[in-house]
Amino acid sequence: MDRVQVEILGISTSPSTSGAYALILRETAGLRRIPIIIGGFEAQAIALEMEGIKPPRPLTHDLIKTLVESLGGTITEVSIHELRDGTFFASLHLSAEQEIDARPSDAIALAIRFGVPIWVAESVMNEAGFVPEEGEDELEEPEEEEELSLAERLSGKSEEKPAKPAKPLTPLDQLNQQLADAIRKEEYERAAKLRDDIQKLQTEQK
Repeated sequence: MDRVQVEILGISTSPSTSGAYALILRETAGLRRIPIIIGGFEAQAIALEMEGIKPPRPLTHDLIKTLVESLGGTITEVSIHELRDGTFFASLHLSAEQEIDARPSDAIALAIRFGVPIWVAESVMNEAGFVPEEGEDELEEPEEEEELSLAERLSGKSEEKPAKPAKPLTPLDQLNQQLADAIRKEEYERAAKLRDDIQKLQTEQK
């Protein structure tokens, strides 16, 4: 199976996905990005670990890591291998050449705890990935700062910082938000049309 390695670009909130967050992955050897909608608990687990914030008690993913290691095992990599009906499917690869099904959000939360690579199948990247508009890479530092505030906000430490004004959305951003909303609501016909609109817009911008 052809696949590409990705890294976590950031986590952002979306007004169109109440109670959910968009986890943005970026291929390490290219420009494509892929958004995955995750829940608040998973966003907290990922953001806190990335920022080195240790909760007073271990989160579920911390407990899983401890259990795996106490049994003499480890996770060697995680992969997002399928996108079916708007739902991503992932797996954990263990040291004993075992493979376990997992949600992408859980798989990624464990990947950063074990320090292992994250892979996305080429077919999934082709279907759900997108290339950002020219100049969007310049916004990566503010996005990382926003992620830091997200980690602090999720851990209950956001009172010390004033809220940042929302950035204006590009037409492509708006379509991607609408797509995420459609997938979350399982409105797959609407999601398919939005994907077509996104691909058409990306083609026009090239």
